[in-house]
Amino acid sequence: MVMKESDSALDRGDTAPDFELPGVDGETYALDSFDVDALLVVFTCNHCPYAKAKFDLLNELAAEYGDLAVVGINPNDADEYPDDSFEAMRERVADGSIAYDAYLRDETGAVAKAYGAVCTPDPFLFARQGGAWRLAYHGRLDDALNPDDEPTEFYVREAVESVLAGDEVSVPDRPSRGCSIKWPEA
Repeated sequence: MVMKESDSALDRGDTAPDFELPGVDGETYALDSFDVDALLVVFTCNHCPYAKAKFDLLNELAAEYGDLAVVGINPNDADEYPDDSFEAMRERVADGSIAYDAYLRDETGAVAKAYGAVCTPDPFLFARQGGAWRLAYHGRLDDALNPDDEPTEFYVREAVESVLAGDEVSVPDRPSRGCSIKWPEA
């Protein structure tokens, strides 16, 4: 396990790179698939302990905020990491471990690269502004830096509430921490 910290190529106010990815539910998703005011795109996976430690928080956010879509995108090489295969992703949704609005497969890693994602989890919160998704926050979900730590501050919740209220996000971007993305062979 190689621990990395995020360092996005995207700045606040930048437009979300578009994508068209298959979901575990059999649908294909793009940015315009989500008719909400806030979109939380999280590059994540099934096997990383840092990512697994955030499943419950992401599930809670998806259930709690009606105007927020939580979208998990798994870019890991499933040949090298079978726990991150499309079938294993379906199993995590079927058993209730993952209950996001959508769980998508980035087979080539191209979408993760377009966002500048480097670790799992790597969360990007976008606000709908003038018909475009604009980056409002990129950083840690909470203050628990290690998988076994208990969080006391939930940065992403504060950021989501700011976006939904139409306010600027005052939470500073702090690098997310997790396992390095396991890039598929080019």
